[in-house]
Amino acid sequence: MLELVELSDKTITIERNEFLKVKGSIDTNLYYLQSGSLRIFVLDDYEEQVIRLGYKDNLIVSLDSFLTGKSSNLFIQAIKKTVLKVISKSQIDKFLETESNKNLWRKILENLVLQQMEREIDILTNSPKERYDRVLKRSPQLFQEIPNRHIANYLRMSAETLSRLKKS
Repeated sequence: MLELVELSDKTITIERNEFLKVKGSIDTNLYYLQSGSLRIFVLDDYEEQVIRLGYKDNLIVSLDSFLTGKSSNLFIQAIKKTVLKVISKSQIDKFLETESNKNLWRKILENLVLQQMEREIDILTNSPKERYDRVLKRSPQLFQEIPNRHIANYLRMSAETLSRLKKS
């Protein structure tokens, strides 16, 4: 992953609650979080549904827009002041000219897809406690970096349920 980050020649800072991307926009950049935290969400009948959270050392991307070059329904918003390394699609395309880099990229994409599938299955089949336990085991740092209300939304439970699970 560091090979990708080294491609970046641009760093941006976005303030708390500022949007990196809004619904209907095209974003063909990949972002590496140097500090801060972000949430990726969609609006569902005026209700936000968090689909991904990111914090220090994570890669964040509006994957549908990145891959297709078309607009996306995703919003990406800073939870707190966030510093990002920006890696453009053209930088990645150039990076992918070597076979070893293609293999690295494939592994990154496979990991993103597998994480998303695991999360979907988790939401559809597991109890709130099981979802909480899995995320705590997989990403304990999440609970230091992200406010509970966003974690609860991500886990599809109320903030009260998350609070109760954390206490038990």
